[in-house]
Amino acid sequence: MRILIFSLVLAWGMASADGIYTWTDAQGRVHFGDKPAENDQAETVNVQINTFESVTYQSLDKGLPASAEGSGKVVMYATQWCGVCRKARRYFNDNNIHFIEYDIDKDPKAQARFDALQGKGVPVILVGKRRMNGFSAAGFERLYR
Repeated sequence: MRILIFSLVLAWGMASADGIYTWTDAQGRVHFGDKPAENDQAETVNVQINTFESVTYQSLDKGLPASAEGSGKVVMYATQWCGVCRKARRYFNDNNIHFIEYDIDKDPKAQARFDALQGKGVPVILVGKRRMNGFSAAGFERLYR
């Protein structure tokens, strides 16, 4: 019985999460919504969220900001809307870990450095010459300590 209820809830959730739609009304105003407008022609919007689903690590030879190169400083390239970035930020603050944060949405120079690092999602966390894509507390401790 539990499996049947779970399956029904899952199917309902998938059916209700069809996507995001955009349309222009008769007055020329653009609208977005989770359901297409009845009388207007709507287009499906493809939403891409650039956050990491799993953590990966790298060693870096280039692309480090001058403030972090050759040191144990923690640098995070992030955005305000990123939930994983928020989790990392909270972890650093709760554990008194000093870090430098660059918001790639608000700072063009930070975006350029992020691009030089070939960043594909946020957060990108640097500890000296080591890089972490995404965030996990245990994974960060491996790099930091």
